Amino acid sequence: MPTLYRDFKTQDEIDAQYDVEKSVPDFMIYAKHYVAESEHVRQRLPAHLDVPYGPTLDETVDIFPAAQAGAPVFVFIHGGAWRILSSKEFSTVASGLSAQGFTTVVVNYSLCPKVSIDEITRQSRAAVAWVIRNIGRFGGDPKRVVLGGHSAGGHLTAMCLQTDWEHEYGLPRDPLAGAVMVSGVFEIEPFRWSSIQPMLQIDDGVIRRNSPQHRVRACATPVLISWGSDEPSEFARQSQDFARVWTQAGNQAQTLMQDGRNHFDAIYGFEDPNHPLTEWIANVVTR
Repeated sequence: MPTLYRDFKTQDEIDAQYDVEKSVPDFMIYAKHYVAESEHVRQRLPAHLDVPYGPTLDETVDIFPAAQAGAPVFVFIHGGAWRILSSKEFSTVASGLSAQGFTTVVVNYSLCPKVSIDEITRQSRAAVAWVIRNIGRFGGDPKRVVLGGHSAGGHLTAMCLQTDWEHEYGLPRDPLAGAVMVSGVFEIEPFRWSSIQPMLQIDDGVIRRNSPQHRVRACATPVLISWGSDEPSEFARQSQDFARVWTQAGNQAQTLMQDGRNHFDAIYGFEDPNHPLTEWIANVVTR
């Protein structure tokens, strides 16, 4: 039997690794956590919700400004396999960094199959550019912006790192102070052979344009690449492979395997001001 991707020969084999909702006994435990904790954050912290960064209704950000002006900024891109969830389930990531004096921006974007992964990548880049140009109006420091993402958001974060910021947006070549990718996907080809392919509609061109594993450029932005020890092994493999090619390009990378964490609770660290994820972000803006 011919292989579909790497050593995988069947859709079931690929889904066993990449259908992450089935990688835990009860995905709803984590879904309910995101919703409840995010609601709590929106009640507790000052917020500017649904601020437009682009022309469509989906292109908005939720901004949680720091108490002090000139604060460092964390921009978060959510996951959901490019097809589910929104910024509102991830207000919770502002919790830990708020205690560190950060302004946090949570990005919303359109979902597949309404739009393509190409368009989601474009929206993510547009959101980052908007933040750099506009965050000063909300008390943030545009020279101390750290980008982060989880799962598909980790993929989109990596795609943002490949952006030609100078020629496409008129920004500095490397405008970000740092980037964090948690449980990211850096080679999207396996999803072409997965059960969600009808929603994603991935083809050769989409794979070629949107697999950061194969598009790494020289970049001055230091990165942290993290994953949970209890998630499917392909996420650890993809993370380690991306860290390797990132450093081979002469770039800076650290890796963090979170012991006992799965694909969904690997981002709980953003809720804790003393977690290695938040500590790394706080440290990188002081370099």
